[in-house]
Amino acid sequence: MADGLDAIGGLVGIVRTLRGPGGCEWDRSQTVASLRPFLLEEAYEAADAAEKEDWDALRQELGDLLLHVVMAAVIAEESGRFDLEDVARGISEKLVRRHPHVFSEPERMSPGEVERQWEAIKSSEKEREGFFASIPGGLPALQTAWRIQQRAAEVGFDWPDADGALEKLLEEIEECRAASSERDRGGLGGELADMLFSTVNYTRLMGFEPEQLLRSANRKFIDRFAAMEELLGKEGVSLSEASASAMNEAWETVKTRGAGEDGRVRG
Repeated sequence: MADGLDAIGGLVGIVRTLRGPGGCEWDRSQTVASLRPFLLEEAYEAADAAEKEDWDALRQELGDLLLHVVMAAVIAEESGRFDLEDVARGISEKLVRRHPHVFSEPERMSPGEVERQWEAIKSSEKEREGFFASIPGGLPALQTAWRIQQRAAEVGFDWPDADGALEKLLEEIEECRAASSERDRGGLGGELADMLFSTVNYTRLMGFEPEQLLRSANRKFIDRFAAMEELLGKEGVSLSEASASAMNEAWETVKTRGAGEDGRVRG
């Protein structure tokens, strides 16, 4: 543990040097606002490595993410707002506060009970800021919709079962169809938004996390597309040269044969 703390202290020292006189002009120019896209990108890359259980990549991506956490803390430190120790102290206090079954009154609880207790304590802390204040504003829209629906369900504002949510989704699809046929582009945008929100709701009630499902669908498409490109390449045709019908035929071949995780077609 001591070596680990020394390593983190060393990282803080490096960042302070980079930000200090004679340091790196790029690092010196950064603000907490300019770090936002980097924080998001590194968080997604770490999440991707975790999903793949690629431990080497995860170690590297967590390091990149830690760098930006430290950078933000050092920027705050420079203006006297807080430092990395304050950040660590704050999260430590929160963990103790939200785990009373461990630190206050020891009690065995199921994972579901722990999660409900966590959310209840979190809600009581955030109540004065509004019902949905606990949902981070920077989340992707898909994840935000899921969290909004989860939060509403906690107080009973929910469909009694998934069938009702499915009927609502089908209703929204029909409304999209109607708006499309009427060439009502403004209305269609609103209906598409409602359809997406209803899709997330049905997905949630069926016990799935929409973000994970969509990530899986993205990977499947990328793998199949790569396999299609490989198949066309074996026929001496590049993607830019292939006709739509040739690509469709290759795509169907890939689907029939099946593509592995590396995107290669299996014979």
